[in-house]
Amino acid sequence: MKRVVFAMSCTVVLLSMVTGLFGQDVKKEQPVVPKSGFRAEYLKQLEDVESKMLALATLFPQKKYSWRPMQGVRSVSEVFVHVAASNYLFPQFAGFKPSVTLDRDPEKTITRKANVLDLLKESFAFMRQCILDVPDADLDRKMKMFGEETTTRGIFFGAAVHMHEHLGQMIAYARTNRLVPPWTAAETKAK
Repeated sequence: MKRVVFAMSCTVVLLSMVTGLFGQDVKKEQPVVPKSGFRAEYLKQLEDVESKMLALATLFPQKKYSWRPMQGVRSVSEVFVHVAASNYLFPQFAGFKPSVTLDRDPEKTITRKANVLDLLKESFAFMRQCILDVPDADLDRKMKMFGEETTTRGIFFGAAVHMHEHLGQMIAYARTNRLVPPWTAAETKAK
């Protein structure tokens, strides 16, 4: 009889433990945002380029999304989509897999302003999550990108250079269309 009572007690304790475990919401632990080092610096520049890209993408009216300075170069929407697609591409060289799959030629198929803005925002969120998820110890890991030897850090550095290159392009597109970048307009107004 004592064995039965003991066994039943153990069963009740185990069931309550298991029920407690399965009844809880298990949430993925968020990575710690670094305060210094390459990843912290990267996140800071990423925030800057993202805010400026999104400000410009918002500034251009839909009717200007098809504008291009000349035949054979990307239109406004094509540049923004190109940046977003690249934000998904670069981290893949470091082993990160995006949760979205873009069409073969998204620059030609994603042209509506609202869709371009959504894609751009999502791509920057993906890039941010990737840099948060890569451990500092993996930054010097040898990788290949476009057939060239590099490191994980080099992949993210290349992505940053690429984003800023196209930010400059979009500033020129805006100015050519007599659109003042919002951060410049704010500085001018403050003076």
